[in-house]
Amino acid sequence: MKLARMFLIFVFMFSFTGCLWWDGPSGPSTPEALYRGGQEEYREGDYDDAIKLFQRLTEEYPLSEYAIPAELGVADSYFSDKDYVSAEANYSDFMEFYPTNENLPYVMCQIGLCHYRQMLGIDRDQTETRMAEKSFEKLISRFPSSKFSFLAEKKLKECRRKLGEHEFYVGQFYFNIGQYRAALGRFKTIEEEYAHLGMDYKIAYFIREAKSRLAEEEKTIENAD
Repeated sequence: MKLARMFLIFVFMFSFTGCLWWDGPSGPSTPEALYRGGQEEYREGDYDDAIKLFQRLTEEYPLSEYAIPAELGVADSYFSDKDYVSAEANYSDFMEFYPTNENLPYVMCQIGLCHYRQMLGIDRDQTETRMAEKSFEKLISRFPSSKFSFLAEKKLKECRRKLGEHEFYVGQFYFNIGQYRAALGRFKTIEEEYAHLGMDYKIAYFIREAKSRLAEEEKTIENAD
């Protein structure tokens, strides 16, 4: 009987100390501790660990005052880790679930920056550039006085310049192979949609040249008839 009692005491002590030991690797357990831990991991550049702590907080304590900031922490961690696809998805979810949150201008700006950071060269597909442009325009339209809108205005101008340069790249390609009508269409698009972005002079020149070449072609056809 005495041996059995000692065994039970031993099991109890092991279980108790075991629980204490397990709390270490699993990390902090309160909402505030989880959030502070995530912040610390983020500051140290350990974004994977930061994401784990923030996600644990939102899963275990969804009603905590730290849950919403933790969701933002997940998105910020992905962004800082240059995983812009995951970051954009998390920022978009935040925007959908908390449409009146005070951090919305920041979130909208970050969505634009996610696309901005994925933009390709002017000789490549410009889908991300157009999505960045749309995101920045939406932010500026909705929160014109926000400090994030001032940043968005600068980035928007860069997006539009890149889109204009892409149009010029394609137009110049058509011009060089003698497809002057197609080239003229591209140059006119730049003139109408991307004015005052540093391309006005060269666009005016190429429009004149394209029209001149087209006129020469038409004259040649008329003379041949």
